[in-house]
Order: sequence, then structure tokens, then C-alpha cells
Amino acid sequence: MSDAILEIKNLYVAVEDKEIIKGLDLTIRPGEIHAIMGRNGAGKSTLAHVLMGHPDFEITGGTIHYLGKSIDEYDVFERARAGMFLSFQYPPSIPGVQVGNFLKKSVNNVRDEPVKARQFRGELNAAMSKLDMDKSFLSRYVNDGFSGGEKKRLEMLQMMLLKPNLALLDETDSGLDIDALRLVAKGIRETESTTGFLVITHYQRLLDLVKPTFVHAMIDGKFVKTGGPELALKLEERGYDWLEA
Repeated sequence: MSDAILEIKNLYVAVEDKEIIKGLDLTIRPGEIHAIMGRNGAGKSTLAHVLMGHPDFEITGGTIHYLGKSIDEYDVFERARAGMFLSFQYPPSIPGVQVGNFLKKSVNNVRDEPVKARQFRGELNAAMSKLDMDKSFLSRYVNDGFSGGEKKRLEMLQMMLLKPNLALLDETDSGLDIDALRLVAKGIRETESTTGFLVITHYQRLLDLVKPTFVHAMIDGKFVKTGGPELALKLEERGYDWLEA
């Protein structure tokens, strides 16, 4: 029996009858960090949306198995409850909802039984300490007036508390300064060692801080080359034209 968290075989995806992903294979196992790099429009974010069940995207071929089961019929909330986590490029703000309440409800909604208040406080305090977060953060409204770095800090805190099996980071490093990038890297390192990561990025900068297990170069809906961290350096230096020759 496979120990894979995620197994994608010969995946084809379309949106409004336009084919975006064209025969993609990917296997992610516990503790692995897979980075996907590619130009805009290559299909990177489409893959993250499909994995989380976005209704605008239609799977036209192939299979996706998560923890050994097909997730074709899973709603978005069912995927989250099953241990899938998506970090947004642009996290939305939720005025009127305090961060502390949001985190408690998030944790309770993905665990099999409600977490006791004392246990939650202990986990929350430990995670906030690792991310150098002040307690006053908890009384603020979710992402309302937050800087880019503060939004990432909250996402990494949420990820550490949810302890996902599979974490999808969709261009989560876009537009961040080096301090915020270090924060994202720390969140990845501090998350459970059994978590599998899919990191979608345009840049080498984050991968300098988090060493990927595999790097996949994506062009026109397919992986055209897979390698280790050295591939990310080569793509940063040479771009993608050499892969199309």
C-alpha cells in the first residue's frame, strides 16, 4: 500500500472548455517539500485550486488520490477537514471577526472532537512564541488592515495549529520582504514533520530558506523537468526558454 499523501496520475483540467493542465503526474509523501516553478499561465495555481475543490475547474481526465482515496466528490470543507490546507497569495480580510475566535473555530472544525480550552491555549501560545507574535494580535480582526507580513504570520500560525497532512502554498511569497519570507520559511519548518508541502512560486528566494525535496518546472500545463534544489537555481538564472528547445 502506498504511503503517499497525494497521488496525481495523468491529470487533465479545463476551465470554460479551455484545457489548462495537460497530463500531470505528482506524488507527495510525508515530510516532502515539492516546489513548482513556472511562468504566469503555466497552470500552477490551477493545480492548487483543483486540489482544494474550486468549482470553476473541471477535471477532464486522470485521477487524484489523497490518503489513498479519490477526492473527486469532496466539497471544499471536507477537504479541509481531511487535513488539506491552502495558503493564499492574497488572504482576504474578515472585518468583525477576531483572530483568536477565528483560530479556535478553525481548529475545532477540522479536528474529530472540539479541543479543550486549556489545550488550545497551550498550543496557541507555543505556536505564537515560535513566530514571535504578540498576544494583542488575537484581538484584531482577521487581516483587517494587516500588512503583507502580518497576513503571512497569521496564515503560518493557522497552519501550525491545524497540523495539515497536505499544505498548499500558492505563491505565498509574492511581494514579501526578506523578514516576511523568513517567517513563511519558519512556519514550514515548525509544522509537523509528517506534513507534505506543495509550494508554488516564481522565485528562488523562498527556496533559499526552505530546501525543497523536489523542484518541478511547469510549462503549458505539464511538468517538463523535475530535479532537486539545483533546478530552482538554474531556472532563476536561465529562465524557461531552454526547456522549450
